[in-house]
Amino acid sequence: MNDSKTPLLHPPRNCWRLAPAERLAFLIDGAAYFRAFREAVCQARHSVLILSWDIDTRLHLIRDGNADDFPAQLGDFLYALVRLRRDLRVHVLNWDWALLYAWERQWWPLYKIQWRRHPRLHLHLDDRYPLGASQHQKVVVIDDRVAFVGGLDLCKNRWDTPDHAPNDPRRVDADREPYRPFHDVQVVVAGEAAAALGALARERWRRATGETLPPPPERDDLPWPQSVTPDLTDHAVAIARTEVSLDGGETVREVEKLYLEAIAAARRFLYIENQYLSAWRIGEALAARLRDPDGPEIVVVLPLKTGDWLEQHTMDVLRSRLLRRLREADRHDRLRVYYPHHGGLGDEYISLHSKLMVVDDALLLVGSANLSNRSMGFDSECNLALEGTDDRSRRAIGGLRDRLLGEHLGVDPATVAERVTDTGALILGVDGLRGGERSLEPLAGAVPDLADELLPDREVIDPEKPVTAEQLAERLFPEEERRSTGQQIVPILAVLATVLGLAAAWRWTPLGDLLNATALGEIVTGLDGHAGAPFLMIAAYLIGGFIAVPVTLLIVVTVLVFGPWLGFGIALAGAELSALATFGVGHWLGRAWVRRFAGQYVNRLSRRLADRGILAMTTLRLVPVAPFTAVNLVAGASQIRFRDFAIGSLLGLIPGTLMIALFTDRVAATLHQPDLPTFAVLAALAGGLVVGLWALRRWIGRRGATSR
Repeated sequence: MNDSKTPLLHPPRNCWRLAPAERLAFLIDGAAYFRAFREAVCQARHSVLILSWDIDTRLHLIRDGNADDFPAQLGDFLYALVRLRRDLRVHVLNWDWALLYAWERQWWPLYKIQWRRHPRLHLHLDDRYPLGASQHQKVVVIDDRVAFVGGLDLCKNRWDTPDHAPNDPRRVDADREPYRPFHDVQVVVAGEAAAALGALARERWRRATGETLPPPPERDDLPWPQSVTPDLTDHAVAIARTEVSLDGGETVREVEKLYLEAIAAARRFLYIENQYLSAWRIGEALAARLRDPDGPEIVVVLPLKTGDWLEQHTMDVLRSRLLRRLREADRHDRLRVYYPHHGGLGDEYISLHSKLMVVDDALLLVGSANLSNRSMGFDSECNLALEGTDDRSRRAIGGLRDRLLGEHLGVDPATVAERVTDTGALILGVDGLRGGERSLEPLAGAVPDLADELLPDREVIDPEKPVTAEQLAERLFPEEERRSTGQQIVPILAVLATVLGLAAAWRWTPLGDLLNATALGEIVTGLDGHAGAPFLMIAAYLIGGFIAVPVTLLIVVTVLVFGPWLGFGIALAGAELSALATFGVGHWLGRAWVRRFAGQYVNRLSRRLADRGILAMTTLRLVPVAPFTAVNLVAGASQIRFRDFAIGSLLGLIPGTLMIALFTDRVAATLHQPDLPTFAVLAALAGGLVVGLWALRRWIGRRGATSR
């Protein structure tokens, strides 16, 4: 890599800071990280700073016996520490996640109860991010002397060992529910690098709360975890970020810049592990190196599936599209894409959640950033980078790659290193070790053609930047309103994609497993048999409309609770009432208020909504090119009459709500009894819906042409 002697890491071009680390170690999988976290925090004197995407006070940090007298659960552990040490303060800054995810996360008031509102235990939900973005940095800093960075949060479903043993009784959540094996990587650093991460965390706290935290008093010793042997000492570490400004400032894209420059600099090998692969600029950079006759070998390890059914039909589709382009560019047979396989797991698979890249034994990038568009320019991210400038650092970087490959292949890291050295090639080395109980299997990454056709483009599912209200209004009313009959098939198919696309756009940030059958099942159980359940469900639509919860998801939950027919009626009533309520808010705010955000397009939209009235609203409901709440607010601020809005909205909601109700019911039946008859009914229903929506779209098109 980088034939010249010019260092690749160069602040501020591709990183924020470059700071020396007295010690550095790689922690593979949650068991190692949680133990190291506990050991380091046990030595804290003044300050513990935690930046998180998710956190759960019920997390058991140690699952094979405590080596100290502190409680095993995270919340009790931190509370016991601050009670014992009068000078210790703990600050936790967690992403202010959407209410939609409440059933999968520990409810925030329970944090307060669990941690008993200790005056030196501070918790805050960070909402200083654009709508739809997330705080994805995962950083822990102890006394500005030791810090952890990586892909692991202190939350549920993360603890595991490199064995990823089937049916490991320790791999359960706080409710004793088992979860699938989980793989990730964390880095622990000490010295000035930790102090720089402390400065980053305090700045985040200041932006979120307005409070400036002073640096902790200096201490000469290191609160280094006793179970961790350093992989490297006295070496510089770079910190790279993704951050979006709410104040109109420039977006920080250091992570993306560093990835692009590292890919361009690679000479022999690129080894990548990541939860996702959908970032289009990264894809273009990899494709360019594959087309290069002198480019590097590229080995990519991804999960077999990115998550549960919704992610499999959204992020897996985006991944499939990018893999297709990479394979087309692989003219010299230098690309291999694998997933980690464990024969003992049966139909289960390992959730690969790590986010790292190793380049030529000479550069390591590791942290919270996925290879998704969101992580490159929308969500907040924090990565560390280590450049191999001498034999010690190159051995450490190459050693991590060999440890990871050894874990996946079920062999010793030395065996991996020997095989790669003997063959002189990373691909030959890996392929020669495949085939055991633990192995890396080729990942086709194929998805059903229909799923690929239905899914919207990456700007909807995986945005790389915030979408302004003006851009939203432009999408609501494009310049070319009508297309040829042949082109109409795209918006027709997009209607079916709404069930997946809009729900996924809200649900997926790098959000893990926040929407699954278990979570929905808990909702069903909670409402089953409740006399006021229909009214509670309608109230959920009203509340959801004001906080922009996707109506699609609410309809799905309604059908699962009440069945397809009663659920359809309740969902239709709830959605219509929610639409009318948010229309009223838009009308009360007025066009002048909305115009500040949507600019010239509001007037144009207002006139055309008024001209077409019921037909316009029906069309917008049938082809929901914008979030449900946004359409209602803009319509309320427009010149459309309330009667036309109410009738058009209801007419447009009926087909879509009925479609979702029937489709959800049949999907649930198929999941419950996945045999040929249920699949046939589901396929027939899907086909009928496509034909019906196509016919309805054509009818609306003819009516629109007549009205003009």
